[in-house]
Amino acid sequence: MSEISGNGSGDGDGSDGSSSNSGRLYGVGLGPGDPNLMTLRAVQVIGEADVIAYHSARHGRSIARSIAAAHLRPDHIEEPLVYPVTTETTDHPGGYRGALEEFYEKAAARLAAHLDAGRTVAVLAEGDPMFYGSYMHMHKRLADRYATEVIPGVTSVSAAAARLGTPLVEGEEILTILPGTLPEEELTARLAATDTAVVMKLGRTFPAVRGAFEASGRLAEARYVERATMAGERTGDLADIDPASVPYFSVAVLPSRVDAPRPSGRQGSGEVVVVGTGPAGPLWLTPETRGALAAADALVGYTTYLDRVPVRPGQARHGSDNKVESERAEFALDLARRGHRVAVVSGGDPGVFAMATAVLEVAAQEEYAEIPVRVLPGVTAANAAAARAGAPLGHDYATISLSDRLKPWEVIAERLRAAASADLVLALYNPGSQSRTWQVGKARDLLLEHRSPDTPVVLARDVGGPTESVRTVRLADVDPAEVDMRTLLIVGSSQTRWVERGETGRSLVWTPRRYPEA
Repeated sequence: MSEISGNGSGDGDGSDGSSSNSGRLYGVGLGPGDPNLMTLRAVQVIGEADVIAYHSARHGRSIARSIAAAHLRPDHIEEPLVYPVTTETTDHPGGYRGALEEFYEKAAARLAAHLDAGRTVAVLAEGDPMFYGSYMHMHKRLADRYATEVIPGVTSVSAAAARLGTPLVEGEEILTILPGTLPEEELTARLAATDTAVVMKLGRTFPAVRGAFEASGRLAEARYVERATMAGERTGDLADIDPASVPYFSVAVLPSRVDAPRPSGRQGSGEVVVVGTGPAGPLWLTPETRGALAAADALVGYTTYLDRVPVRPGQARHGSDNKVESERAEFALDLARRGHRVAVVSGGDPGVFAMATAVLEVAAQEEYAEIPVRVLPGVTAANAAAARAGAPLGHDYATISLSDRLKPWEVIAERLRAAASADLVLALYNPGSQSRTWQVGKARDLLLEHRSPDTPVVLARDVGGPTESVRTVRLADVDPAEVDMRTLLIVGSSQTRWVERGETGRSLVWTPRRYPEA
């Protein structure tokens, strides 16, 4: 560290808890590496500061200092803040985090000594000081005691997009920024779910990052940028990069999908993915489903369910009535045979009284044998309704559809009796509609032959939607007039419990996991 001296030009006014003769702290963003990308304010602050602080590894070389070198004065006091460790291997008693915490405390104390002496301190930071920057650790320790200003800088994310010459986000696309240090499975889920992304902090994390791109199905879209705007800059397709050649100062980029090339109808290149959107709205989508919907160039489904999926440029939407499942499945497979990536959109879970069965039945035909078909799970209506009510499905349960359009009522009645006799909780789908008005009453009367009139029944309508209603009534009090196609019924077993919580005005229903011995 240089000898402490300076002109005491700090302008702290005490408004941030500092004394009137304290110096001022600056976090100075320098941009991604090219000195020409520093802001005018950054150059001004560096030129007027008494103390220039910058982080470096043990070798003492600082990228931040090299960016600002042309603006440093001979009489600047320089404070190199040298990291004690750069990997997680350390003999510090507190481990890697303990070593860093001790370093940050000592570094902050050194800067505080200058500030207390009335000197202005400029802490240099590559990119933006508040974006994965080392400066933020000084800021958190000093900003409440001294007058402080943060000078924003051009981030590596913006620089990478500029050097690729490809839009990063457009319209209503969502950008996700991820550290490469996340577990590979977490990276995979987040890459699958987003429109565009930038993964930072590569280097030794690159093999796992590349694996996440591949597992999420996004590797073919991914680009690579190394040392953007700096000497030694390199760009390319992520799939072609040698892991051994990747430095820390590199990023992986998923650019905008708007106007990006999509499958052009090559024979055999398409696929069908059947996805469940959950009971209602985007909060119920899984990351895997989000990714599949974003990656598709054609969406096929019942119009009500398609309306839950955001409109994306270049993505065709084929809506149809709810009663043409086989025709819809055949249409989707024909699109895939022509080379399209097709997402068949279903409500809830596609495998529970929904589109997966229809697609697989058609896909089993010989003419579609070469078309890849995947089914992605979704949150079922039964699970969503149960969660709203509490935990009525906490023990064994049966799921039965009351619709007699595809099976005779006699079969439904037989299954209701069998499940009731076995003392199973029942999740009843498709209970009624404008043309089916008597099934709920018949089911109630049948169940009353086996269950107490006081058995709790959850009536869950439009769960997750704008008109959501979840009520619990006695089995004997179930009114068919209150039940329609958007309602799901959960009928408790002999063990299901139901309490009214006065302080919240909410009923809680649960079925204990332990069943009494005979």
